[in-house]
Amino acid sequence: MTIPQQPDHTGGGPQASAQHEQGQQPAQQEGLDLSAVRGHGTSAGSTPSSAEQSSETPGPNQVEVPALAFEVNEQTFESAARLSMELPVVLVLYSGQQPDSQQILPVLQKIVEDQAGRAVLGLVDVATSPAIQQAFQVQALPTVVAVIKGQPVPLFQGVQPEAQIRQLFDQIAQAAAQAGLHKTAWVKGTQAQEGPRHPEALEALEAGDLDRAEQVYKDALAESPADAEAKAGIARVGLLRRTRDIDLAAVRQAAADNPTSVDAAIDCADLDVAGGHVEDAFTRLITLIGTTVGDDREKLRLHLLDLFDAVGAEDARVVKARGRLMRALF
Repeated sequence: MTIPQQPDHTGGGPQASAQHEQGQQPAQQEGLDLSAVRGHGTSAGSTPSSAEQSSETPGPNQVEVPALAFEVNEQTFESAARLSMELPVVLVLYSGQQPDSQQILPVLQKIVEDQAGRAVLGLVDVATSPAIQQAFQVQALPTVVAVIKGQPVPLFQGVQPEAQIRQLFDQIAQAAAQAGLHKTAWVKGTQAQEGPRHPEALEALEAGDLDRAEQVYKDALAESPADAEAKAGIARVGLLRRTRDIDLAAVRQAAADNPTSVDAAIDCADLDVAGGHVEDAFTRLITLIGTTVGDDREKLRLHLLDLFDAVGAEDARVVKARGRLMRALF
């Protein structure tokens, strides 16, 4: 699982931010109006009651989809936009008449499969759906755009390294969680369709009730001390609580004005993690740990460990940072 992202911090990742600054904001086109679904929680699939659920029906925090990767055309575009109100929809625009633009498709499909339902992939052949290309003002192929709650977020154009694309998908999941989207995709007939272990906590988070979410996780951890998801959930709630009303500009300025300030570094690291800049946050704290002693060093170390929990113990960035922390300490 990934920590929630605050959209104002990153705007969907470095590539997305750069493209947005260059004016590549998708336009609205008649028949393809994304604003039609903004602010409306229309479900793309039915969610049965607990009594009706079985191995052949989605759980309360799952949305039934035809596949994790499916074709999107001018006739089905509105359905894909509505689905983005439930979970992130990543659109890849390519041309069936341009083989080079299709090279990225297998990579994206593999990444979506590895995401375990946190996002779905819509395949848009602009050769047969030119109106979608016009709506997103696509100038080069392939172009990849995320849609979260009806809001388009340009990601990148052309071919990108798989590792970099995976990082973008992580940021998409974080942004979706921050936007209140906690559901995953469910494909009928597939195996391992298990939903999150603590749906009550996710429901509380979606309602903005951090206290209730935290209590659910604490109760679960008390019952099962080895529950890694509950431990991570507590850390994520703490991160949300610390960053929910924080003044972004003030925190950044304080860190710039006082590069050796422990409190300023901690606040800035929280913002970095919440915004998807996980490695930046870890580097900031580990660097300062290497130059501090006593209570300040311990305060930084404990906060870094809490952020490790929030990101997830198995995350590759956490594994790498743990090694760096050990070297900084000893």
